[in-house]
Amino acid sequence: IWNWLKKPSTGALEVLIEMKNQDVKFNKDTYVLAFAICYKLNSPESLKICTTLREEALIKGEVLSRRASCFAVALALNQNQVAKATSIFSQIMKPESVLCANLKILIHIKANMLKALIQILKDATEGNLSKFVKRPEFSEEVLAKAREKVKDVPALLARFDEIYEKLQISGQITTYTLDTLLCHTPGDRKSHMILLNKRTVSHRTCQPLNQSLWAE
Repeated sequence: IWNWLKKPSTGALEVLIEMKNQDVKFNKDTYVLAFAICYKLNSPESLKICTTLREEALIKGEVLSRRASCFAVALALNQNQVAKATSIFSQIMKPESVLCANLKILIHIKANMLKALIQILKDATEGNLSKFVKRPEFSEEVLAKAREKVKDVPALLARFDEIYEKLQISGQITTYTLDTLLCHTPGDRKSHMILLNKRTVSHRTCQPLNQSLWAE
């Protein structure tokens, strides 16, 4: 999906609509692809289509994958539909993943829930977790957005910077963007380990990746 998302999307929406008109049965992978198409197009129309597909699937009793739901959440956030994004996120089964952790932060940013945002990040640095339990990880891109949001509130900014340093020291920050996390293939264990081990250097300079893990 990563390589596909970097290419022009001409005709993608038309193909999706035609599939629906022809009553092509969607499976879990089809829904992921469909929601990824809608996410890439990032328009009110694509959000409407994504919402319709999702609602129809739920009415039919179909179980959507976490990945498909995450694309829907990200699209809703991009379209500033915070309530919709929150609703979809709340229905994700087992949201304990790097991607979900970052989407949760973005939801709080969009909803201006800044104190709760700081608390989530603070909680991520604390707790007596077993060495076998991985702590939440956050994208530098997402944390940069969080810092931008709290920069005009000195007290929150000070707390954010303090928490950021703790996250950095404990290796809980990755340079991978939200797009990269969305397009990560869970089945690829080697890529999964590389993804989890990729860390950032500084939150002061938010540089884009020089090379994608899934580069063509």
